[in-house]
Amino acid sequence: MLQPILLGLLAAFVGFASSFAVVLAGFAAMGATPEQAASGLIMLCLLMGLLGAGFSIIWRMPVSIAWSTPGAALLVTTGAPEGGFAAAVGAFLAASLLLVAAGLWRPFARAVERIPPPIAAAMLAGVLLDLCLAPVRAVGALPWLALPVVLAWAVMLRVNRLWAVPAAVLVAVAALLLGPGLPGAGSWEPPRLVWVTPGFEWGAMVGIALPLFLVTMASQNLPGYAVLQANGYKPEMRSVFLVTGGGSFLGAFFGGQLVNLAAITAALCAGPESHPDPKRRWVAGLVASLGYLGFAMVAGVAAAVVAAAPPLLIQAVAGLALLASLAGALTAAMSSEALRVPAIVTFVVSASGLSVAGIGAAFWGLVAGGALMWLLRAK
Repeated sequence: MLQPILLGLLAAFVGFASSFAVVLAGFAAMGATPEQAASGLIMLCLLMGLLGAGFSIIWRMPVSIAWSTPGAALLVTTGAPEGGFAAAVGAFLAASLLLVAAGLWRPFARAVERIPPPIAAAMLAGVLLDLCLAPVRAVGALPWLALPVVLAWAVMLRVNRLWAVPAAVLVAVAALLLGPGLPGAGSWEPPRLVWVTPGFEWGAMVGIALPLFLVTMASQNLPGYAVLQANGYKPEMRSVFLVTGGGSFLGAFFGGQLVNLAAITAALCAGPESHPDPKRRWVAGLVASLGYLGFAMVAGVAAAVVAAAPPLLIQAVAGLALLASLAGALTAAMSSEALRVPAIVTFVVSASGLSVAGIGAAFWGLVAGGALMWLLRAK
């Protein structure tokens, strides 16, 4: 049983270390204070641990729950809504209710599934593009800090892809400690949850909640289900939507965004590397979930490091973590010749930073690409 335990611990470490900077950058872009950002990260870790452990034990499947990394990237590129972080929390609540609706009303889930994958992938690519440019910008603006991070990522990518982003995170922390240091390091406090009273703004509902839901469904839940299915597991997706949506709803009051099925860490836990016997791989999912509960205890320290670091450096680490996602999204967006032009329009508009009536570019990219697709099909 040692093999699934080790794989579960590895999955938890990779899942946390490779993308927590993206999550914190998303909260900061929404206007969260350092305390609120730390609270949101802690709540996400708790939800991932509790829900993943519950699914793994009840279903005897290696089910991994993760935060929505593409959703966090969406928050970074969208920027703070009118009403600040309170309005963002209101959008998180709305997005979680859309997840619940997908579980309760099957036609709603089918409507989401009918969005052509190239269009959904193009929207995701547009959301990710600006953040993936951050490593280049950071090397130009902060070469003494950013260049060692990029080099560490590139070298470890050659040695072991799985450890490339964690290595970049460790080098970034080391560069901060050896360079300017971390202001306020001696005043770090134990992690604690902070209540956030939600606000409700029309622009945030349409410009954040809807794209966040769509990105999470298209780039997390559906690929996560595909990974499990490819390894012989078929979880009840209705239950996944209801439980993760309900958990996300409760977590939003403490600053958390959406949780969903994991894809990359699910592949670690559900694959043959975890255990030759598929019936014993659920242990890896359980251990990974318990690992996230452990990371909840250090989430406050991670948030303090990020808050004390230059924002561009944190965005650079996040951009390195998302390069593979950008490559996959661009490949999927261009996969259909018939939808190539609508997909590229979706990508360009989503990446443009356009904001109309307080509604962000991701929504308008989906509208523009969908409208052009309808026009060409009508012809």
